Amino acid sequence: MAPLTRAKASSSRVAPILIQRDSDDSDHYHSSSSDFDDEEQVGAGDSSDDEDMGTNGLPTSEELHHEPPNTTSNAPPRITISLKKICKVCKGTGHEAGFSGATYIDCPRKPCYLCKMPGHTTMSCPHRVAMEHGVVPAPRRNTSTTLDYIFQRQLNPNIPMIKPAFVIPDQLTCGIIRFHSRRVTCLEFHPTKNSVLLSGDKKGQVGIWDYSKLHEKTVYNSIHTCIVNNIKFNTDNDGTMYASSSDGTVSCTDLETGVPFVMLDLNPNGWIGPAAWRMVYGMDINTEKGLVLVADNFGCLYFLDTRSRTRAGGPFLIHRKGTKVVGLNCNPVEPGLLLSCGNDHFARIWDIRRLEAGSSLDNLRHGRVVNSAYFSPRTGSKILTTSIDNRIRVWDSIFTNMESPSREIVHSQDFNRHLTPFRAEWDPKDPSESLAVVGRYISENYDGVALHPIDFIDTASGKLVAEVIEPDITTISTVNKLHPRDDVLATGSSRSLFIWRPKEDIERMQEQPGRKAKEFIIRMGDKKSKGKGSIDSDDDSDLGFKGKTSKTKKYEKSYTSGKIKKSKGVC
Repeated sequence: MAPLTRAKASSSRVAPILIQRDSDDSDHYHSSSSDFDDEEQVGAGDSSDDEDMGTNGLPTSEELHHEPPNTTSNAPPRITISLKKICKVCKGTGHEAGFSGATYIDCPRKPCYLCKMPGHTTMSCPHRVAMEHGVVPAPRRNTSTTLDYIFQRQLNPNIPMIKPAFVIPDQLTCGIIRFHSRRVTCLEFHPTKNSVLLSGDKKGQVGIWDYSKLHEKTVYNSIHTCIVNNIKFNTDNDGTMYASSSDGTVSCTDLETGVPFVMLDLNPNGWIGPAAWRMVYGMDINTEKGLVLVADNFGCLYFLDTRSRTRAGGPFLIHRKGTKVVGLNCNPVEPGLLLSCGNDHFARIWDIRRLEAGSSLDNLRHGRVVNSAYFSPRTGSKILTTSIDNRIRVWDSIFTNMESPSREIVHSQDFNRHLTPFRAEWDPKDPSESLAVVGRYISENYDGVALHPIDFIDTASGKLVAEVIEPDITTISTVNKLHPRDDVLATGSSRSLFIWRPKEDIERMQEQPGRKAKEFIIRMGDKKSKGKGSIDSDDDSDLGFKGKTSKTKKYEKSYTSGKIKKSKGVC
């Protein structure tokens, strides 16, 4: 009987497959256009069959060929699957870079990701070990005893007050999950109603939340159609809210009805192309003159009258033409002084009575884009800026030479994903005007969990006063706002809002009858639909609150001591 043979297909051929291991010296296989660790390369292999076979005539362990007989000259090309490590930072081979869990792995060809200096890694960076590294503390006037201080105070009333201890709201008390449909972009407390928090998001929604009652919340969808960049109040009329948006409008909205009045529309003809589209970023209110000051993405400043709700002046070119002016801040003592910052790497001080090209009182140069710039909230004599070059800069006095900052504090705020920019803000209750709060980008390892702390920094010394974390919140808290009167911190993380209080306040709440200080309702809202090609895929991870919170239906849970359990309570 003739031996059986396997039939060969004549119409289709199987391409040879070559699997290659990682090799540090095999850089000729690298393709600079690939961004993946597992890279496919298509090319013809010129090595002979003898080099691919072992001594016993079988394929070696490093290479495996499945090659059919070469019956024709037009054989299919060899397919090579490379398992080499590809760096996503420099596109080189033989190494990887980026986050591995809670650890950031540096590219050996790049400087430290935190301080941008060569010679060390991010994990061993001296600024990460001690934030005050290289910072020269502000000079202070010390006295030996309290009685000595009181005696000197009687003789010289200009001696500064004794600096009180910082009050840090570090305990999560309540939150509202998925309050917004897109990531939170700004927060603002109501000027007279202490427990009312306003928030804006990427889609243009404006939310109003009374966190003392927790369930009293409202979301307005018709005020803006794009990113809400700023929310401000006029202290003369606390029922009216002003908001600036990337849709090119500035709105004045009644909080009771939610009906907006458009005070400024920089795009009256609608969309006519990206080159002509104007967006409103920076905004502040000059209560003394009754003006709303706003700035756009072309470097221009506008004045709006709060009484007539019309434009009162502008445009004035205050930054390099064609660059965004992302921040405006009026001096609390001398409202005629205006501080602006933008994408031209400068923060500038202006006298609004004389706004001409090149007439700025001072120009504060930065290494990269300046996310925010603020006068100190009480005296207005200090300046605090945040830049993408991972530097928080402090000027101790606006009346001295401001060519260089008094201190530069290295802090992680340079990110490579779509997030709301980090902004360091003063604590408005701190009499020493030295405490600031800001979120952190680089995560830390807390018992095996990668968390992004909220940092409280002493700007006078550069020291890290406290880092606020919650093990169940793994998203990045980019938007942080300290209450102007209460010891409360509000944070916006992804689409959720959280309220933090000091531990002492929680203990006092326990002593009050009828209050459940350790049980707090966390309301789960509707989950954002996110399909293929979604324009919202650039947001931070949807929900960092761990536990069984992935259901799309609405339900409520009570938060107590870092655990989730079903019950009811009050905030």
